[in-house]
Amino acid sequence: MKIKPMRVLLYVVLVIVSLMTLYPFLWMIAASFMPMADIVGGNMQLISPNMSLDNYRFILNVNNHFPRWFLNSVIVSVVGTLTNVFLNTMAGYALSRIEFKGRNQLYYALLALIMVPSQVLLVPNFLLINSLGMLDSYAALIVPAMVNIGYIFLMRQFFVNFPSECEEAAYIDGLGRMACFFRICMPLARTAIATQAIFIFMGFWNEFTRPMLYLRTMSLFTLPLGLQTFQSRDAGEMWNQIMAAATLTVMPIVVMYFVFNRYFMMGVRMDGDK
Repeated sequence: MKIKPMRVLLYVVLVIVSLMTLYPFLWMIAASFMPMADIVGGNMQLISPNMSLDNYRFILNVNNHFPRWFLNSVIVSVVGTLTNVFLNTMAGYALSRIEFKGRNQLYYALLALIMVPSQVLLVPNFLLINSLGMLDSYAALIVPAMVNIGYIFLMRQFFVNFPSECEEAAYIDGLGRMACFFRICMPLARTAIATQAIFIFMGFWNEFTRPMLYLRTMSLFTLPLGLQTFQSRDAGEMWNQIMAAATLTVMPIVVMYFVFNRYFMMGVRMDGDK
């Protein structure tokens, strides 16, 4: 094969950019196993002869808040993702498949609401949550974010291109609208569902602003808010412990991506084909 200089240059640039992106993440993981003296020693080495699990023992045993913050994030992210996937998919299906009066007007209204920045709604949401008595609870983080207009649009576009012959065959076999949706449409939409599930889970897991506004009790803090509290109140300048806490914070996202990567890539390719 003839080697093209521009292709070689392209791969060199891609490798350099990849290393620049990946190295800080690898250093964070390596620093989580190092003592403080090695971190502040002035080098950025990934391997140290003094590496141990002491930082993780401190995070999980001495600091008894961190396991609770981790559990809070798991509860909020899992429940929020499941409700979003279910409601967004149903809404997208209804807007694409069910004929009802005002469907197009409702769709255009939802598209217009996408233009509203989420920061504008922080104060109204806070007042509404406070009046409903949901402040300082899981519901304050889950209920206002149970649906997402962007992913409703994503699912609508998927079902617009969904072959109607599949539904017609199901109706002939005796399935009703709901049975057809749950037994035919949702299983065939798993690539689009997995794509939105990844991003929704990441949004809930990494959310910092809303927990900071809505939560007061430390035992209810999620990981991002707990990590900020841990850094400012407990760890101070103990970067080895902070890196251990940060590593535990990002690991579920990495694991989820690798688990759903196949469906995610299929969804990206399918959207590109459409």
